[in-house]
Amino acid sequence: MAFELQPIMISGKEVLPLIEGGKGVAVSTGESSGAWAAAGGVGTFSAVNADSVDENGQIIRTVYHGKSRIQRFDELVNQAIAGGITQARIAHEVSGGEGRLHMNVLWEMGGAERVLEGVMEGAKGLIHGITCGAGMPFRLATLAAKHQVHYYPIISSARAFRALWLRSYRKLPDLLGGVVYEDPWLAGGHNGLSNSESPDKPEDPYPRVVALRKTMNEFGLQNTPIVMAGGVWFLREWANWLNNPEVGPVTFQYGTRPLLTQESPISDAWKQRLLKLREGDIKLNRFSPTGFYSSAVYNSFLHELYERSDREVAFVDHPAGDHVAEFTFGVRHKQVYLTQHDLKLVQGYIEDGFTKALPTPDSTLIFVSPDKAREIRQDQLECMGCLSQCKFSNWAANEQGTTGHKADPRSFCIQKTLQEIAHGANPDGQLMFAGHAAYRFAEDPFYANGFIPTVKQLVERISTGD
Repeated sequence: MAFELQPIMISGKEVLPLIEGGKGVAVSTGESSGAWAAAGGVGTFSAVNADSVDENGQIIRTVYHGKSRIQRFDELVNQAIAGGITQARIAHEVSGGEGRLHMNVLWEMGGAERVLEGVMEGAKGLIHGITCGAGMPFRLATLAAKHQVHYYPIISSARAFRALWLRSYRKLPDLLGGVVYEDPWLAGGHNGLSNSESPDKPEDPYPRVVALRKTMNEFGLQNTPIVMAGGVWFLREWANWLNNPEVGPVTFQYGTRPLLTQESPISDAWKQRLLKLREGDIKLNRFSPTGFYSSAVYNSFLHELYERSDREVAFVDHPAGDHVAEFTFGVRHKQVYLTQHDLKLVQGYIEDGFTKALPTPDSTLIFVSPDKAREIRQDQLECMGCLSQCKFSNWAANEQGTTGHKADPRSFCIQKTLQEIAHGANPDGQLMFAGHAAYRFAEDPFYANGFIPTVKQLVERISTGD
């Protein structure tokens, strides 16, 4: 029996139940999302530090002139608004009025509400829905209602949706276009693993989505679609979810597969790396300065972070228990106390060239090379406030401009690396977000001999069940 994909009502229009997942910092552009909408689905451009273009269509790279973090933060927000408007207009033009166009924003992005407001004001009538996750976007419904667009919260459990509904969304139910279940073990980018869930023990998404549907039904949302995000490749593998009363109306979101299209703006080197991935190459890790787990390709960038964390020892300011071995570090020659065992480890790190000891907020030291120490310090000094709170730089979008905690050298500047990889840098040396299923590029005959489809060809392929 042939696989049949039935259309569904999304953001006020009947479309294919296929949504392009938004990928931040200049990866989900108007070109890709507009093409996805033109193919009859829902295209999603990212308003997370989106690129502006000049009159020749060339990308205008972000340059910061502000001397302080607050000044650079304002520049970042203003440039994000301009870029978001630019990408919305491109997406609208490319879509030709077909499908639907959504905008994706991370709630934990610095200035998220200002960016949402600014883009919606500047691109009136061009955007049909707002997708938002990475945190608990309680005010998303109010913002969507102000601009009369649908809203799509991204959650990873029924419990999270219940909290959002009871506190906020129940007041504005009509514009709730759908609920995105982003699987915390399968999706790419930042993941919503709770403290009670293990990154090493993935759970089957089906019972979690059934629990979400039961919760939604309690609130009278039987007809509101659930968007399954993370791990979706061949739709035929999800056939039992279609026309299934336990799941209800469902659509599927693709974040990773649209990376490998002709309209995708990522570099050829990045695309070629995707074609060569193997199962196990994608790792859930907790190095992100957001504090969330994230899913990325294990490459030189991630390897260095794991090694940096391996060279970590605990210290105390005064002799206590086993911590009696003196150790002095830093320009001020701060004296602390390690265990004898850790002191021997530290001596080995120093002999290997990792001579710079950097303190963490957890009363530990990590050991890095002098060049890496300078890079970390420079990146922290150049912080532009891309997150609402940043572990790496200790920035926070509050009146004080700080989290009140020490900066954490075990993390990294996420804005810097995502800008670099999005604009042509060697993907091996940068944070390379990918969903768990990215290894399937190498196994899927559709991509045989290095074939890279257009978005239209990809959507047509997915619609067949493959």
